[in-house]
Amino acid sequence: MDMKNTFLPISKADMKKQNIDVLDFVYVIGDAYVDHPSFGHAIISRVLLSHGYTVGIISQPDWKDDKSITILGKPRLGFLVSAGNMDSMVNHYYVSKKKRTEDAYTPGGVAGKRPDHAAVVYSNLIRRTYKDVPIILGGIEASLRRLAHYDYWSDSFKRSILLDSGADLISYGMGEKSIVEIADALNAGISVKDISFIKGTVYRTQNIEDVYEPVLLPSFEECKANKTRYADSFMTQYQNTDPYNGKTLVEAYPNKIFVVQNPPSEPLTMQEMDDVYNLSYMRTYHPSYEKFGGVPAIKEIKYSIISCRGCFGGCSFCALTFHQGRIVQVRSHESILREAKWMTEQSDFKGYIHDVGGPTANFRHPSCEKQLKNGVCSHRQCLYPTPCKNINADHSDYIALLRKLRALPKVKKVFIRSGVRFDYMLADKNDSFLREMIQYHVSGQCKVAPEHISDAVLSKMGKPSRKVYDRFVKKYYEYNQKLGLKQYLVPYLMSSHPGSTLKEAVELAEYLRDLGYMPEQVQDFYPTPSTISTVMYYTEIDPRDKTPVYVAKNPHEKAMQRALIQYRNPDMYDLVKEALIKADRKDLIGFEKHCLIKPRKLNKRSRKK
Repeated sequence: MDMKNTFLPISKADMKKQNIDVLDFVYVIGDAYVDHPSFGHAIISRVLLSHGYTVGIISQPDWKDDKSITILGKPRLGFLVSAGNMDSMVNHYYVSKKKRTEDAYTPGGVAGKRPDHAAVVYSNLIRRTYKDVPIILGGIEASLRRLAHYDYWSDSFKRSILLDSGADLISYGMGEKSIVEIADALNAGISVKDISFIKGTVYRTQNIEDVYEPVLLPSFEECKANKTRYADSFMTQYQNTDPYNGKTLVEAYPNKIFVVQNPPSEPLTMQEMDDVYNLSYMRTYHPSYEKFGGVPAIKEIKYSIISCRGCFGGCSFCALTFHQGRIVQVRSHESILREAKWMTEQSDFKGYIHDVGGPTANFRHPSCEKQLKNGVCSHRQCLYPTPCKNINADHSDYIALLRKLRALPKVKKVFIRSGVRFDYMLADKNDSFLREMIQYHVSGQCKVAPEHISDAVLSKMGKPSRKVYDRFVKKYYEYNQKLGLKQYLVPYLMSSHPGSTLKEAVELAEYLRDLGYMPEQVQDFYPTPSTISTVMYYTEIDPRDKTPVYVAKNPHEKAMQRALIQYRNPDMYDLVKEALIKADRKDLIGFEKHCLIKPRKLNKRSRKK
C-alpha cells in the first residue's frame, strides 16, 4: 500500500503546489475532508485520480455565501456534490426532531456546519454561480432520495432530489463504476444532457420515447394523492435493485418531466474491490483540522477494516438494498492483510483491530451460487422468513481471514463490531465460527440485534422469529461455558417500529424482566428514506402484501413504548404506569415478582383523608 501521497487540493495554493491550473472536478462535501476509504468522498476522488482526473475538495462551504463555492475556480468537467457519510437530516436531528449537539464528521465535533438537506442546498448554491457546469450528486442522501419519497422531518411527500437540487445526474449506490463512466463521457465532449446510458445513474428528460423497455411507475402526483399508489411504486423500485434483472424505471412529473432511473451498476469483483481499497489514501483527516482537535469519526475507523459490502439480510428498516445492494462483494485476504500490516506499523497502534466487517460482518460471499449470473430473487428474501434452501451458509473464508489477522505480529485482539447475523450463523452446519467468535473476537460483551421479541413486530421488520434468537442465545452461553468464559449478550432493541402496539411493547418489557437486563440506550424507530419500514410508517400499509399496519405516530405513545424498555429507570415510572393501564396490564403493577413497577407509596396527607 503506497502511503507516499498527498492530500487533494483544498485551495488555490494547493493547486499551484500540485501544478494544477484547472481542476477536472470540484467535489463539494458536507463532511470534513477525511482521506480514508470509510468516507465516500475519499473513494470517489481517489478512483477518479487513478483514472487520470484531477479533483479538488470544498468541505462544508458556507452555504450563505456564494463565494464559498468559488475558492477552487470553475472545474473543467463538473461539480460533484455529496451531503456526507450520513443523510444530513439524520446527522442533524434525533428521531424526536430535536437538534443534535455534536457532529462526529465535523472538525472538533461541532454541530451545524452543514445545512439541512445539504445536497440540495449545495447544488442550488453552485447553480446560482455556475449556470452551465454539470452537477453530479452522489452519496447516501442523494442515493436514497433519487425518486419521490416520504420526508419524515417535514412530514411531506417530496420529489426526486434531482429536481429539487437542479443537478444534472445522480450517481446512486457506491458509485465507483458510474463516476468513471460519467467522467469519461464528459471528457469525450458529450453534453451532460445526453448522458442517459450509464448504469447506476438517474437523469431527467422530457422525452421517454428513447428509453429502452421502461417500467412506468405511478406518477409523482398519483403517489402524493394516494398512499397506496406510493406503496405500489416503492415495491416496484425494491424489486428492481438488482444489476442483472433490474429494469429502467420512469417516474412522471407535471409539465412532461420524467425522472429516469437506470438499472444499478454491476457489483465490484474481488480484484476491483482490492483496487479501490488499495489506492493511496492518506488514511486520516486533513492536517488543517488539527487546530480544532481533529475529526472525531476517525477514532473508530482508523483501526477498523472494511472486508465486504452489500447485504442480503433484508431488514425492513435498512436502506442497504437501495444503496449497496443485496449482492455481497469482498476484498481478498491479501488486500486486507496489507492494510492490517500498515496499521501495526503506526506509532499509536495499541494492538487492537477494532473491526473486520461491513454492513454484516459474517457475510463474505453472495448468499447463493446463482446470484452472480442471474441476480437476486426479486420476490424472495435470502433469510426471511426462514433461510432459503439455496443459501450458502459457510463461514470458512471469514474464519481463515480472522485467523491470519490474529497471527500478525503486534496484533493482540481482533474485534468484530459491525454486527453479525445470528440466523445466518445458525444456518451454518458447522459451529466453528460461533466458537471462534466467542473465544477470540468478543471482549466481555457481544452485541447482537434481535431488535424485538414479538413475532408480530419481527415479521414487519423482516427479522427472524423469536425462537431463532432464543436458539442462538442458548448456543452462545453453552459455548461460553465450554470455553470457561463469562461473556454476555447485549441485545439491540427498537421501539415503536410499525406493527408495535402497546401490547407488543409490554411483551418486550416482560422479556427484559425475565432476562434481568435493562438497556442503557433504546433506538426509537427512525423513518429514513427508501426503507420498507418508512413506507409502512407513512402509508400505514405493508407494501409487500398491502395489509394495514398499526403505526405509533403520536410522540407521547412513542415515549411510552420507549419507556417500557427501560421500565426500571425511575424517571420512566409515570410513562410506564400510563402505558400499562392503557394496555390493560395493571397486573404488572404490584409487589409480586412478575410485576414491572410497584405502586407508589401514598403520602401522609393522602392517608389521613
